[in-house]
Amino acid sequence: MSLIVTTYDRMTAILARLVPVALLLLIARLGIAAIFFLSGRTKVDGLLTITPATYELFRAEYALPLVPPEVAAHAATYSEHLFPILLVLGLFTRPAAVALLGMTAVIEIFVYPDAWPTHLSWAAILLPLIARGGGRWSLDALIRARLRTTMSVT
Repeated sequence: MSLIVTTYDRMTAILARLVPVALLLLIARLGIAAIFFLSGRTKVDGLLTITPATYELFRAEYALPLVPPEVAAHAATYSEHLFPILLVLGLFTRPAAVALLGMTAVIEIFVYPDAWPTHLSWAAILLPLIARGGGRWSLDALIRARLRTTMSVT
């Protein structure tokens, strides 16, 4: 039995080296960014001109309590563009992931409560980004390293 456990431990150690945390966080950043960014692109014409259909969508299907549909349309559309771009860059990763998790919660609670399996999968992608940040392969890490170098020189 110990041979099986030892072999298993060795194989998992090899896999851990082949699939570094930085790669997992990069894939998480790109994957969730694609979901939100593509959703944002359906709400605009051109660069960021919100379509009349988007306003109607926020009046009818996405109606939120206490938030006027025009405000919600702008906030959601711009958020679905800005935060994914930040995630792709790995810049302000944690705040961007928190914002998208908040959007996910609003969508789940007020818009599509029966879509919880989808929203739970989004949360599963966003939570490691909130907990661990963008990883070694992010602008956050690069900036942090530069700041450490600058701070240690002075």
